[in-house]
Amino acid sequence: MTVLQVNELTKKYGTGESEVVALDHISFSVKKGEFVAIVGASGSGKSTLMNLIGGIDTPTEGSVQIDGKEITKMNESELAIFRRRNIGMIYQFYNLIPSLTAEENVMLPWLLDRRKGSKEKLNMIMGRLGIKERATHFPGQMSGGQQQRVSIARALINDPAFILADEPTGNLDSRTGQEIIDLLKYTNHKFNQTILLITHDEKIALQADRILTIGDGKLIRDEVIKA
Repeated sequence: MTVLQVNELTKKYGTGESEVVALDHISFSVKKGEFVAIVGASGSGKSTLMNLIGGIDTPTEGSVQIDGKEITKMNESELAIFRRRNIGMIYQFYNLIPSLTAEENVMLPWLLDRRKGSKEKLNMIMGRLGIKERATHFPGQMSGGQQQRVSIARALINDPAFILADEPTGNLDSRTGQEIIDLLKYTNHKFNQTILLITHDEKIALQADRILTIGDGKLIRDEVIKA
């Protein structure tokens, strides 16, 4: 089952002589349960690609379909709701709300939807990620690794079509970073969770099942690492 279909995705900035092509007619698909790393040097276009896939920005040309729904045709309100319910986002700097506890941060997608959610599911996810004992702690009371675990739990809470992780280890030491990658691999295997990992670190990318390499705004390689 295809959960993500990217067709001829293009993003241009400026016009005429000042026009910059950040992304140039990129096409690929991702099946449910795949762990895909997207790699590229700084300025390659991988961050632009992430923003378009995540519905944070809109393409100049092309389309993005998630679970068969074309997000590029949604208005801002529809997109915000769809993104919250169908895409789990993990950021380099965690993006937790400082005034909310760990538990409240994980529950944020439910709170924004005014849904009660399942306490059993919340406890299960936080327990599996090793942060249940931090439930009442605020972000400022937790280490970087613990905050990133909260971020992963928040991304998982709605059973998203896929998790989009943007340099999730970039703000962590190497040991903690590997623990975070191991957790993503765990969610991929345990929950059959589709993972799209944006990284510049080749060692991290090689732990994925498949690597997409972006260069000068183009998809220059699509390589299966693990069959």
